[in-house]
Amino acid sequence: MVTEYVTAPMPGVFYRRPDPEEPRFVEVGDDVSDGEVLGLVGAMKNFHELTAPGPGTVTDVLVDNESEIAAGQELIELTTDE
Repeated sequence: MVTEYVTAPMPGVFYRRPDPEEPRFVEVGDDVSDGEVLGLVGAMKNFHELTAPGPGTVTDVLVDNESEIAAGQELIELTTDE
């Protein structure tokens, strides 16, 4: 098993859900597929999807919802078979 991290592509605000009334994109323990949306980064009134780099399992979410983040910051930890 390999541990991978989904990182912030830019500074902004990390969102774990698409809308305050909606459920979170992923929870710890969820299995995800390649390209599945894991969260959003809001920057300059635009939203950028964070996607899974491949199939795996979410082992940790390292940042709270609506937290300010820096470019390159590790946000989500995944375990993959690759």
